[in-house]
Amino acid sequence: MNLYIYLIFFLSLFVINVDSLINGLYCGSENCYDLLNVTRTASRQEIAKAYRALARKYHPDMAKVASDKQLYTEKFRAFANAYEILKDEETRTDYDRMLDNPDEYYSHYYRYYRHRYAPKVDVRIVLFILISVISAIQYYSQHSNYYTAVNYLVTVPKYRIQAQEIARQQGLLGNNNGESAKKNRGRKAISKQEEEAILKRIVEQNLDIKGGYKKPSITRVLWLQLILFPYYIFLSLKWHVRWFYKFHINKHELGDDEKIHLICRNLKINREQYEALPEKEQHQIWEREVWIKENFLEWKTEKEKEQKIKLSESGRYKAYRRYIKSGGPGQITFDGD
Repeated sequence: MNLYIYLIFFLSLFVINVDSLINGLYCGSENCYDLLNVTRTASRQEIAKAYRALARKYHPDMAKVASDKQLYTEKFRAFANAYEILKDEETRTDYDRMLDNPDEYYSHYYRYYRHRYAPKVDVRIVLFILISVISAIQYYSQHSNYYTAVNYLVTVPKYRIQAQEIARQQGLLGNNNGESAKKNRGRKAISKQEEEAILKRIVEQNLDIKGGYKKPSITRVLWLQLILFPYYIFLSLKWHVRWFYKFHINKHELGDDEKIHLICRNLKINREQYEALPEKEQHQIWEREVWIKENFLEWKTEKEKEQKIKLSESGRYKAYRRYIKSGGPGQITFDGD
């Protein structure tokens, strides 16, 4: 008999007692609805009305005796906690679930602390702000890079002279001949800053800057890229279907655009990088018909040989080879220096 008593006592210590009210969660061992004197079917307005009545009655400042102030403070906190739980629909739903399913002990802990410590901001708002900030930074970077390139090109003598010539032809700057000097005699001489602004505008209008320094475009920011992503997928799919139908099924001859596409694919560069190649190199690529795989491999082998020859004739490369041969960066010397 004593063995059974000890066994029951042992189980009472280590086995979780299933109860609808759990200490440490929500209102603890008390029922939130009973604390506010409302039923589970009470509306949000009824709960708020009951809480305000109790808060007025048990506010710490309403205690007439100093010894009652601590009691009033504890009651006021309990009422406020119960109201915070029941006024929120999600928390109230989790609390009702705990009352109805007391055996789901650990899930109640999870829901309680998830709601208590999870971020209150909607994830969609966070994503919206994050994408907007990234898009703004991208556009600012495009703008900064583009005008950095324009400001640099104005300082290059080749482009500056061309820009000055175009400005003189347009009458924006004075010419050196006497006739134009007479025409411009009555005009106010432009300042250095105005002349620089004119030259920058001409460079911007007449030069096609490519690559990472090309003119800023809103279509290259993340927001527009995400919005237009389905459209780009459609265009890519359409292009591949057209390519397969036109050149694999109907066996049409390749056009210039198709040849350039194959050249870029073989060279592993994009269209803009191809257009940035020197005209001499582009002409050589077309002469060798690099869009054909066999011709590309042959041309690539020749280029690699040329590069090796150039390196072997380079004094800096020879010095580097001697440095590596003598031990490289990990070598230990015993020179007196």
